[in-house]
Amino acid sequence: MNLLAQYFSGLFLFFLISFFFVGSASNHHYENSAANELSDDGNQTTLNSDREDWRIQPWTEDNRYWQYKGEPIMLLGGSDQDNLFNHPNIGPDGLEAHLNLLVSVGGNYVRNTMSSRDRIDPDSDLYNDINLYPFYFDEEAGLFDLDRWDETYWEQFKEFLRMTAERDIIVQIEIWDRWDMGEVWGGAYTAEAWAAHPYNPRNNMNYTEENTNLYEDRWENYPIFRTIPELDDAPIVLAYQEAFVSKLLELTFEYGHILYCISNESTATEEWSRHWAHFIRQKADEAGVGIELTEMWDAHDLTDPMHRRTFDYPELYDFVDTSQNNIQTGQTHWNNMQAARKMVADPPRPMNNNKIYGGEALGGGVEEGANKIWRNLLGGVASSRFHRPGPSDGFFSIGLNERAQTQIRSARLFLEEFDVFRAEPDADSSLLGNRDENEAYLAYIEGEQYAVFFPHGGSVTLDLSDFEGTLTIDWLNIDEISWDERLDLVTDHSEINLITPAAGQWIALVRFD
Repeated sequence: MNLLAQYFSGLFLFFLISFFFVGSASNHHYENSAANELSDDGNQTTLNSDREDWRIQPWTEDNRYWQYKGEPIMLLGGSDQDNLFNHPNIGPDGLEAHLNLLVSVGGNYVRNTMSSRDRIDPDSDLYNDINLYPFYFDEEAGLFDLDRWDETYWEQFKEFLRMTAERDIIVQIEIWDRWDMGEVWGGAYTAEAWAAHPYNPRNNMNYTEENTNLYEDRWENYPIFRTIPELDDAPIVLAYQEAFVSKLLELTFEYGHILYCISNESTATEEWSRHWAHFIRQKADEAGVGIELTEMWDAHDLTDPMHRRTFDYPELYDFVDTSQNNIQTGQTHWNNMQAARKMVADPPRPMNNNKIYGGEALGGGVEEGANKIWRNLLGGVASSRFHRPGPSDGFFSIGLNERAQTQIRSARLFLEEFDVFRAEPDADSSLLGNRDENEAYLAYIEGEQYAVFFPHGGSVTLDLSDFEGTLTIDWLNIDEISWDERLDLVTDHSEINLITPAAGQWIALVRFD
């Protein structure tokens, strides 16, 4: 039986079963004996509690942040590839070592596109694998057979899910990536896209140009993302796409550490994204599982109307991904983030950043990329992850190199002292005086804690005119991952002066006793 026949017969069987058990599915709760977590002693134990209680979801006390296993969680990460499951031999020691390194520095968040375009680069240990495709390649015919799976592709994906679940690493999956379906941008490293993809009619034995909307030698305007009835209506191709997504969901629904994003940097229509949002939600309802879903649009300006396709539909999209804002720099990076935060304030939802750009090609350089995780933290967003390096270290961003490790370690040190979940960003820096553009940023819990981030050192005043009492000022030396100085003072005046001990990245943490 081919994949399409299995797909449609499976749907029929499901509806037959659902007729008898629809009540239990509608609860969005189920006991999942296959899902595991690590106990305190590191042993894998069967999770007996309801999946709905422990899965990743908006924090019940403030929906702008995430909770996992019932506790609020700040998602921080970095990795040297986007499609980690398809790079089992990444780096000098492989994928498991890469994940262990992330956890060792305080990371708990990775991105995983379902991409297959990367090829081996003998000059970089970030590209040690020929990426696999999800479909079987018939050597004799020299073509892909979309009715058969490539078992190794899916086994690698399952192993990746297992390893991340064991380490409590939250995975944000992106199902469709347009860079797989077009012309590879940049040409800076060996990769293949539409010309080599199984969905290209030239490369499979299942359909042709004549009975689809696709072309062998043209990818412009991405017809592969127009197969739905509302657009080009290519049912043969759409059936294979839905079979692929169904397979992915079948595997991921076993776990509670997954966030779902439909696309990477989508330039497709709103109808395309809504089709997949409804499709994924229907599958989740049928399985009786709760999920968190979003779409990522391409526009770098978060005030672009394109982003309203997600911002304005909380019933369809549970969180928003604002990664493209991380191409912006300095004050603009902060201002756009705060504008978006207001747009998703009612109802509040998490704002994720699963790509922080900062390299020679994008995002203002490595130093500026390192600053963005701190603007994000103080700016009230729910996640931050350093984007992959690309063809060379620091080309797109810093991935999980030593600088990224330092930023994550310092962020965790800071979060041990500052209750970010109760804090509010000073969106227009109204409490900071004598401030130059991009000099300092503030988040605070009124009358309790005030955290001021300096990207390049500097001095500002902090308005505390409504409060009196004993203050402590601690300085976090971000580059050294250490609290360097403490000053105790009694204030009965309206403001205090904050002057960084040296140049570089600093946090001043002001607390009332």
